[in-house]
Amino acid sequence: MRKSRFTEEQIVAIVRESEREGMTVAQVAKKHGITETTLFRWRKRFSGLAPNQATELRQLQHENARLKKVVAQLTLDVDILKEINAKKW
Repeated sequence: MRKSRFTEEQIVAIVRESEREGMTVAQVAKKHGITETTLFRWRKRFSGLAPNQATELRQLQHENARLKKVVAQLTLDVDILKEINAKKW
């Protein structure tokens, strides 16, 4: 995942600004120098979150990715041990 030039708190603020009455998505996107597609993607991901929840979400996603790697490594270790055990030295 690419590193954004915006923090999660800034993204949540931009999303909230785009959800308020009076400004269109195009206007908000132009104001912040992003594309409308990016803004819609952010709205899908961060809509309804408080800034601290967005940071917590990112931390949980990193922890989840780390744990998935650990599980994959342990599964490989178990498979190797089963294979060695099956050969009956």
